[in-house]
Amino acid sequence: MDMKSLLKQLVEIESPSHDKAAVDRVGIFVADEALKYGADVEVISNTKTGDHVVARWGSGENGILLLCHMDTVFPLGTLKSMPYREADGKIYGPGTLDMKAGIVICLAALEELQKSGRLNRPVTLLCTSDEEIGSSTSRKYIEEYAKESALVLVMEAALLDGSLKTWRKGAGGFRVHVKGVAAHAGGDHEKGRNAIEEMAHQVLAIQKMTDYTRQTTLNVGVVNGGTVSNVIPEEAFAEVDIRVMQPGEWERIEAEMKTLKPVLDGTTLKITGGLNRPPMPFDETMKATFEKAKSIAAGIGMELKAGGTGGASDGNFVAPFGIPVLDGMGAIGEGYHSEREYIFADSLEQRRDLLIALLMNW
Repeated sequence: MDMKSLLKQLVEIESPSHDKAAVDRVGIFVADEALKYGADVEVISNTKTGDHVVARWGSGENGILLLCHMDTVFPLGTLKSMPYREADGKIYGPGTLDMKAGIVICLAALEELQKSGRLNRPVTLLCTSDEEIGSSTSRKYIEEYAKESALVLVMEAALLDGSLKTWRKGAGGFRVHVKGVAAHAGGDHEKGRNAIEEMAHQVLAIQKMTDYTRQTTLNVGVVNGGTVSNVIPEEAFAEVDIRVMQPGEWERIEAEMKTLKPVLDGTTLKITGGLNRPPMPFDETMKATFEKAKSIAAGIGMELKAGGTGGASDGNFVAPFGIPVLDGMGAIGEGYHSEREYIFADSLEQRRDLLIALLMNW
């Protein structure tokens, strides 16, 4: 397989999460490629987002699940300003790193194992359509297939030094809605209740819930409200990102959010939201899983390192079940979700070889 050629084709099929038809085009491409390499393929129809694709090699117990997602954060037309290109040992393009390279690595590894007759256990490749927007329609399939597996490998990109992601923070969020009273800013200022002013109090209270000693962070990342400057704003909205690592932290934050009260008389507060992905801690199961992978990698002359990130992935859904899971199995690069996104070209073959070793020797 020409991995670069396959990656170019995938990247040039743009697939923003909210465009079902676009993501489905990637799904059709992936399904066709998997069929070429001997898989039984099922397309799971989905009305909200793109269809999910399941490719299976073999059947039975002790299988390995490979997790990929086909959607990206980049809108249609991004290729015009950010085309697929190679330069100085790097490959650029929207979704190259996150995570179309991971799909290519999976297909290349399975093609090689099929051709050489070395595929000695069941393997399932699950390519989902909505990871970048919370995995609301794919979560049940991720959990279902994970529970059937002896190992789950998440093909998200590795850390920049090649380390696997052996821990991830849990992620959730809240939407804060403040209701005030509209009034003319000049003639009836005293009759108004400024929703933005009330929101300012809430933003400060929410930001103070961050506790670095507990690895817990809150970020009010979006605030909007009001209409024009000469009207006391009746409404204001804020979106809060929350990351947690330690047990009990989500419950603490959720409880504190529920205790928030309006500061200004005549205003009301409504808070909605919840936890999207639970933490993936570096616990005893993860330690044992990584050490086994490290030993297998050493057998092909590769030194594996363990790392982690505050970002979440579909691997977070697997961790609470106590199933061995390794994340960051994909290509190496940086610039996620930006015009700088790239992978190191030689990491495609490196990570393919690592995946082959794990599939054969786990």
